[in-house]
Amino acid sequence: MASTAIQLTTIDGLTLVGDLAIPDGPVRAAVSVAHPHPLYGGDRHSPVVDALFRALPAAGFAALRFDFRGVGASEGTHDKGDGERLDVAAALDLLDTMVPGVPLVAAGYSFGAMVTLNVTDVRVVGWLGVAAPLGPNFGRPLAAGDHRPKRILVPEHDQFCAPPAAMAATADWTATTTATVPMADHFLMGALGVVADEAVAFVSAQAAR
Repeated sequence: MASTAIQLTTIDGLTLVGDLAIPDGPVRAAVSVAHPHPLYGGDRHSPVVDALFRALPAAGFAALRFDFRGVGASEGTHDKGDGERLDVAAALDLLDTMVPGVPLVAAGYSFGAMVTLNVTDVRVVGWLGVAAPLGPNFGRPLAAGDHRPKRILVPEHDQFCAPPAAMAATADWTATTTATVPMADHFLMGALGVVADEAVAFVSAQAAR
């Protein structure tokens, strides 16, 4: 199963670059995967994104990773998370076209998790946020009060949002579960397999609903 280089077009007319992987057999769901902060070196090839992009298709899910506006060969400029919501929406549009009729899950890591949690597209059946920078300094994402399932993975030693802060931030969220990734910091090196397994389990649950 190989990935294919693709282009996405946003509603405000930008062309983004990405990669799409579709399993050889039946597709049970499709997942958009958003990358960490571009001003700190984040792109679609970041290790956490890459781990998800490899694990999800192997489990029977289509996966799409893409570079946010202004990153790599993607058009536009960084928009502090606002315009980037249109980029996630474009990824969902493309998945809906390429693998129609399957559940769509929106996933993201770090900055990408916060952007993704602010996209409440009606087609999304659930959100996966990995090492999301939660708390009062980052605002309350739109998905917090949504009835659809949300899974938040928090590194035990996250430098930007430790488990107590993440638990406090999500305490009143609707349909939300959190899990701590043991012995990992924000960058999750050494814990990529754990994150991938959690992602596969969450998407599997949404595909089975």
